[in-house]
Amino acid sequence: MPVAPISAHPLLTFLLQVGLLLLLALCFGRLATRMGLPAVVGELLVGVLLGPSLLAHVAPAVSGWLFPAGAEQFHLLDAVGQLGVLLLVGVAGMQMDVDMIRRRGVAAAGISAGGLAIPFGLGIALGFALSGSLMPADTDPLVFALFMAVAMGVSAIPVIAKILLDMRMVHRNIGQLVLTAGMVDDAFGWVMLSIVSALATTGLHPGDVVTSVVSVVAVVTVAVTVGRPLARAGFRLAGRGTDPAPTVALATTMIVLAAVTTHALGLEAVFGAFVCGILIGSVIGPDHARLAPLRTVVVSVLAPIFFATAGLRMDLTSLWHPRVLAAGLLVLAVAILGKFAGAYLGARLSRFSHWEGLALGAGLNARGVIEVVVAMAGLRLGILTVQAYTIVILVAIVTSLMAPPVLRLAMARIEQTAEEDLRERTHLPTIDQRLPT
Repeated sequence: MPVAPISAHPLLTFLLQVGLLLLLALCFGRLATRMGLPAVVGELLVGVLLGPSLLAHVAPAVSGWLFPAGAEQFHLLDAVGQLGVLLLVGVAGMQMDVDMIRRRGVAAAGISAGGLAIPFGLGIALGFALSGSLMPADTDPLVFALFMAVAMGVSAIPVIAKILLDMRMVHRNIGQLVLTAGMVDDAFGWVMLSIVSALATTGLHPGDVVTSVVSVVAVVTVAVTVGRPLARAGFRLAGRGTDPAPTVALATTMIVLAAVTTHALGLEAVFGAFVCGILIGSVIGPDHARLAPLRTVVVSVLAPIFFATAGLRMDLTSLWHPRVLAAGLLVLAVAILGKFAGAYLGARLSRFSHWEGLALGAGLNARGVIEVVVAMAGLRLGILTVQAYTIVILVAIVTSLMAPPVLRLAMARIEQTAEEDLRERTHLPTIDQRLPT
C-alpha cells in the first residue's frame, strides 16, 4: 500500500525550522568569528536559545508551536543534520595530508600517544566515577566509561585548522605537528567510537568486540586495496569535462555509501565517512579544487543546521542542580588537564621545549565539532542522558574558546626558523586552500 506524502502542516513546520535555524546560525556564526571565536560556538548558541535552555522557559507556547514534541517532526531535522555531519566528516577527512603524516609521523606519534593515553585513562576512571549520576539506567557502566574516554581523547581538526589559519600559524612546525597529531587523534577517535557504539548496540560480549575490531580493520584494508584504484578511476572519468558537478556528485555518493557500509557492519556511520574522505583526498590530486562547491554547501548550509540542531538538545537549566554542576566542572577539568598534560608529556618526551609542549597541548585541546558529533552519537545510542550530553557539548565549546589565547601566548615565545619563513612565502596559499574552516 503506498505511503501518503508528508502532510501540509508538518512540512510547513519543518521548512520553517530549517530556514530559521540556518538564518540564525549564519548570523550567530558570523558574529562569533568577528569576536575571534570558532563559528561553531555561535551555531550551537542558536540551538541553546531556541531549545529547552531558554525559549521553552521564556515562551513555552512559541516553543511548542515551533518545535512540536512529536518525535516524527524532530526526526525530519535529525535526518538533515545526519546528512550534514556525514558530509562534514568526509570533507574533514579529505583535508588530511597523508604525506605530512608520513614525514612527521614519528614526532606526531609521540605527541598523539600522550595526548590519547592520558585522557583515555582519565576518561575511563571518570566514566566509572560518574556512572551512578549521569549514566542512563539501562547502560552498561563499562560502555559509558569507554564512551567518556573517547570524548576526553578526541581533537577537532576543522577547529584546529581554522584557529591556525586565523593566527597565520599553519606554516609553523608546531602548527603542522598539531594538525598531524590531531589527524591521528581523530582517526583513533572514530575507530573507538565505532567500537563503543557496537558494544552499546549488541552488549559486552568478547565475540562482538572481536567482530568490531575485525570490521574496522576490514574497512580500512578494503579502502586501501580496492577503494583507491576504483576511486582513482571514478574521479578520472568524472573530471574529464570542465563541469565540477560529476566530481561533487561522485564524492558525495561515495561518502554516503561508505557511511551506509560501516553502519551496516555495526560501526558508526561517521567512521565510514571519515575513511572515505581520506581516500578521496589521497586520490583526487590536482582536481581537489573541483570539490570546492561541495565544501561550500557542507560548511555553509548543512553543518550549521546540524550544530544548531545539536544545541536544541542541550538543557543548560540542568546545570542549576548542584550535583550536575559539580559533575560538569569535574568533566571539564579532566578534559582540559588530561589533554594538556598528555600532549605536553608526549612533546617533552619527543624532545620539544616547554613552550612547544604548551602550544601543542593548546592546539590539541580544541574539541569543537568532533566533540559535538561524538556527543550526538552518545545521545542517539542511549549512552548519555540529556545532562551528560549538555556537559560534553560544554567541553567542546570551552576547549575551543581556550585554544587561541593559550596558543598565541606559547607561540610568541617560539622563534620562527628559516625553514618556516620559506614555507610561509611559498606554501602557505596552498595550505590555506586545503584546510577546512
